[in-house]
Amino acid sequence: MPKVLHYREKCIGCNSCVEYAPHFWKISALDGKSNLINAVGKKKIYQREISLVEVNDISKAAEYCPVKIIKIIK
Repeated sequence: MPKVLHYREKCIGCNSCVEYAPHFWKISALDGKSNLINAVGKKKIYQREISLVEVNDISKAAEYCPVKIIKIIK
């Protein structure tokens, strides 16, 4: 099953991921950075399993992230 990785510490809070995949990201009211919903964090990297159908939405979020902190592992 594919996974999405989110390097949250480097997030600049541009909201691009939320625009392209709102079911996966939300902006934190505390620091303005995005949070990967239902993710598990390890060493400041957050990850979540996704289905093959969801890869398309996540790919757009990853492509348009200006700091390239979203990665998909297939």
